Amino acid sequence: MRATDTVQLGRTNLRVTRLGLGTAPLGGLFREVEDGVAVRVVERAYELGLRLFDTAPLYGSGYSERRVGAALGQYPRDSYVLATKVGRLLRQGAPPDPTQIRDGQSIYRGTPEGVQPVFDFSADGIRLSYDESLQRLGLDRIDILHIHDPDDNYETALRDAYPVLADMRSRGVIGAVGAGMNQPEMPASFARAADFDCFLLAGRYTLLDQSGLDELLPLCAERGISVICGGTFNSGILANPSPGATYAYAPASEEILARAQRLQDICQNHDVPLAAAAIQFPMGHSAVASVVIGARSEQEIEQNVALFELPIPAALWAELKAEGVLAENVPVPESDA
Repeated sequence: MRATDTVQLGRTNLRVTRLGLGTAPLGGLFREVEDGVAVRVVERAYELGLRLFDTAPLYGSGYSERRVGAALGQYPRDSYVLATKVGRLLRQGAPPDPTQIRDGQSIYRGTPEGVQPVFDFSADGIRLSYDESLQRLGLDRIDILHIHDPDDNYETALRDAYPVLADMRSRGVIGAVGAGMNQPEMPASFARAADFDCFLLAGRYTLLDQSGLDELLPLCAERGISVICGGTFNSGILANPSPGATYAYAPASEEILARAQRLQDICQNHDVPLAAAAIQFPMGHSAVASVVIGARSEQEIEQNVALFELPIPAALWAELKAEGVLAENVPVPESDA
């Protein structure tokens, strides 16, 4: 499978590349990124043929959206698919969100002074979030709008936010309605309760965590809903499972580190980098349309494309199952090796 292969997104008219660029790192996630570097990363992804770009107001309190828009604005608007998110407004002087604080500071570095995200899943808040994202992006439309992290706001998201997005879709303002979350249970409930086109599932369908397979992915396959998988490296540990690695945005436990190192050992038996197996693994499920992966340099996006396209022998997946690292019922990608 090539990173630039395209597939239909759910039942929409949108087509997305199998590999997309996630842009939380371009908002300064864990490390500050200069404007010029961030713009160049997006440009390089486009030059390499990637045509799915995912951003959000949360990522660097608007910095990611501004940088993505600055880069994509030079290309034909119909040549790429752009996703952003609603459910958080950026407000000067708002109190910090404790979930975004690590070791006394924001996980986003170099962000605008005093600007903080504020949850708002109301109908008016959704409309305002869309308008403000368009202003930051400097573009004329957004293709996919995800309801972002409504974990504690299920009823409001379904009652107030979703109808606004469904109306925007019916009027052709956006092309797809989705939800972006770090858990599979609520998107499964959304899939049963309303007409969603796609879900962005972060960190819950990976070599370390296949909880998305319990309910969400089979349900999406049945209903023609596409899943976009993010967090395939589980915050970094599947890229480099060494002491001090992070998992789910926090230091990995000894048990998680040992599991990741066991995965790496098996991959090494087949001369395959663990990162290649990690980035390709989600594509084994028919409901998965794309993987979005972050990068903070041109070199990283080039490496990610190479990892996504590296031939992996079927024997690797077979050994992972034989060793009990993957369950027998877990689908795996077809081998190109």
